[in-house]
Amino acid sequence: MKQFLRTAIAVLALGVGAAQAQTPQAQTPVKIGIGFGVGFLPLYVADEMHLIEKHAAAVGLTIAPTYPRFSGSGAMQDAVLSGAIDMGVYGIGAMLIAWDKAHGTPNQIIGIAGVNSTPLVLVTNKPEVKDIDDLAQGDKISMPALISPQMYALQMIAEKRFGTGKQDAWRTKVVALPHPESVNSLLTGATEVKAYFSTPPFTKIVLDSGKTHVIATSEDAFGGRSTFLALAATKRYLDANPKMAAVMVGALQEAGDFIRAHPDQAAAIYLKAEPSKFLDQAGVTAMLKEEHGDFGLEVSGVKTLADFMGRLGQLKRIPTSANDVFTPIAGVKSN
Repeated sequence: MKQFLRTAIAVLALGVGAAQAQTPQAQTPVKIGIGFGVGFLPLYVADEMHLIEKHAAAVGLTIAPTYPRFSGSGAMQDAVLSGAIDMGVYGIGAMLIAWDKAHGTPNQIIGIAGVNSTPLVLVTNKPEVKDIDDLAQGDKISMPALISPQMYALQMIAEKRFGTGKQDAWRTKVVALPHPESVNSLLTGATEVKAYFSTPPFTKIVLDSGKTHVIATSEDAFGGRSTFLALAATKRYLDANPKMAAVMVGALQEAGDFIRAHPDQAAAIYLKAEPSKFLDQAGVTAMLKEEHGDFGLEVSGVKTLADFMGRLGQLKRIPTSANDVFTPIAGVKSN
């Protein structure tokens, strides 16, 4: 009888052990804030193809990413700082302000990698306008927010043209409008908005209409390529989750490679995330082929923008280089 009991207990223990071995490991939620537009495509691809889960599993992590959406860098920054989201993809200007404001604290923002460097493009629907100065007194320039990458680009162009302290030469012309409203204003011509500082896919929509043309780009401001969107998190989060920066770098690298190698499939993923009544898959595919070099990890123009913001008094602490702001994970280059 005793032998029978010992055998039964042993069998029961084996069964419990097997059941425990088969129990899935609890998934750790990770909230990654995103916005709207083709610039966020690497995150759409990562979501669709479960790339973040894949790279996390490779280092022994089991995570469940979600992608809350925000309408601008300011809201994204607030969500990152409050801990409402773990990481966010947003403009370099807002990132620099957050980095400076919380420097030396657990809430200090740390850049992880670039996400998109597509140039911002200022277009107008007035055929006679060849330059920003050609806009009439009552004409308005729309952009998504008064504190935005577009505003910094406009101010930097003004400073280059008119000199230090003259960065707000065109500021009275600026109005804040969501991208769809800006597109509608330009295409109908029914409002005082006669120019629009655009981002993809909205740039392609207004230019393909034949009703607009380009009068300036962010490359005029920076003297070349600059990062439009980058991924960042707080020092607090990265210290508590030391593997996640490398996980994100790996996922973003694979997503960028996929966009370049399979623009047609990437276009389908984009339209699934952001259905468009203006663009079909062929149109998005053509755009991605044109912008194939814009989805990369390398970060550009950070020091140039930081120096400009310092001259405006928006930063108390100016980074000596982009390496002060971005963590050197996986060899991501920054300048």
